[in-house]
Amino acid sequence: MLIESTFKPAWWLNNAHLQTIYPALMRKTLPLSGVRRERLATPDNDFIDIDWYGEDSRQPLVILLHGLTGSSQSQYIKGLQRTLVLQGYRTVALNFRGCSGEFNHTARCYHSGETEDIQFLYEVLRQREPETPLAAIGFSLGGNVLLKWLGEQGSNVSLFAAVAVSVPLELNICATKLDGGFSIVYRKSLITELKIFVKAKQTYLEQLGSTQEADKIAQLGDLSGVKSFWQYDDRVVARLHGFKDVNDYYRRSSSRQFLKSIAVHTLIIQAIDDPFMTKAVLPTLEELSSSVKLEVTKSGGHVGFVAEGKLFKPVYWIEQRVPEFLNHQLSFAVSNA
Repeated sequence: MLIESTFKPAWWLNNAHLQTIYPALMRKTLPLSGVRRERLATPDNDFIDIDWYGEDSRQPLVILLHGLTGSSQSQYIKGLQRTLVLQGYRTVALNFRGCSGEFNHTARCYHSGETEDIQFLYEVLRQREPETPLAAIGFSLGGNVLLKWLGEQGSNVSLFAAVAVSVPLELNICATKLDGGFSIVYRKSLITELKIFVKAKQTYLEQLGSTQEADKIAQLGDLSGVKSFWQYDDRVVARLHGFKDVNDYYRRSSSRQFLKSIAVHTLIIQAIDDPFMTKAVLPTLEELSSSVKLEVTKSGGHVGFVAEGKLFKPVYWIEQRVPEFLNHQLSFAVSNA
């Protein structure tokens, strides 16, 4: 189902790059008081860190998934956590492996199609709180992970709602988009950060005494010449995570192909001017299950969606739209229980 969006950008952030860059660089959220970190041991003898916010165990619970090179400390995660608590929800933000401020203990990390950890977290939460209304929100890479997982699981997951924002639904198209125009600036920043991360993780594993895991990274070779996501995902992601090559990784991990199998009431929010992708990533209505709503805005950039408030005091529209959708779906679920 395609729905009409109410988003209108702030007049002083009137293009895709301003919408993308301003919240990433200029937004400063106040520290959240009472955040509780928990470490979960994973079945493969590694760990994930999750950050809880909200104390009332009677409240519904929302899982939050960050984007590439992000974490639970990303401004969009912290802003949404604060907003949702005020709306009567608890939140738990998943830090993908290696993103919590401490490297994980294997060469394996996270990628756009890695759904084992969200499935593991879901199982833990459901075991602890089998009756709690549960929802999930994902941004960018986290949105792709969320949609892929929802499609893989179909009716096997019990969520009252899900929202995915600025999703790279076709990874190959997005990788190519980042090779041209001003989008190269984003690509250069992200690739540089990822290469630094990989090198630092190798050093950490060596210091930890995990020589076998460190060797897996060493065998990737010199990454200094890697400039694009096509190269990085071929040299690093595909080799570390069991894909034949970058094409196999993109083909198997892109979430668009899973949309038809989603059974959870899901909202996908995409901006046409997103500098990380093109309109070609957008699915047709025939590709959506009856549970999926697609909301396409004319502007908003990538994980931006900065609306006009008081002069130069922006409103982060996602923090209005997400609770609105959750409230509606929760009310629907309760009334049909």
